Amino acid sequence: MKRIFPLLLIPMLTNGCSAIATGGAEVTGLSLLHDRRTSEVMLVDERIEINAGIELNAHDDIRDRCHVNVTAYNGKVLITGEAPTAELRDKIVGIVRVISGVKLVHNELAIAEPTSLGSRSKDTLITTKIKAALSEVRNLPGFDATRVKVVTENGVVYLMGLLHRNEGNVATEIARREDGVKQVVKVFEYIE
Repeated sequence: MKRIFPLLLIPMLTNGCSAIATGGAEVTGLSLLHDRRTSEVMLVDERIEINAGIELNAHDDIRDRCHVNVTAYNGKVLITGEAPTAELRDKIVGIVRVISGVKLVHNELAIAEPTSLGSRSKDTLITTKIKAALSEVRNLPGFDATRVKVVTENGVVYLMGLLHRNEGNVATEIARREDGVKQVVKVFEYIE
């Protein structure tokens, strides 16, 4: 079984435009301890991401021509990636907007051809480095790096989470300092 699983991933990795990804919401015991969302909200966010993947993959034109990532956090949805036409971009946003539990959509889909696997690999590396740097924050009482959702698309870093303003400022500065970051977009929901 261990050998079959990587083989199943090869078609997904090599066919750059067919990937419809989700933000990978995961509800674990550890995330329940640290997350400011309720467990019910976390499950709704995970359901939004799963349903978005299913709905978007059901459309051949989207699946074959676009690269889309859907990330849900507290009912707010971030859509990133590339669609080659405005019509396809609008279709994707329209599909996601009506999914149960979606409160707000942040449309960050670029009208462009899908990025390469190399570009996406660089984005993954940027995200990993930012998460590691966030986990090193020690001078901000109560700060927990697991409360910051980091999404990188074509060198643009999107930061999500339920944070106090000072936590958001620290996370933003850390992201801005990382090599390869073109821009940082804050999609935080601030709490008092």
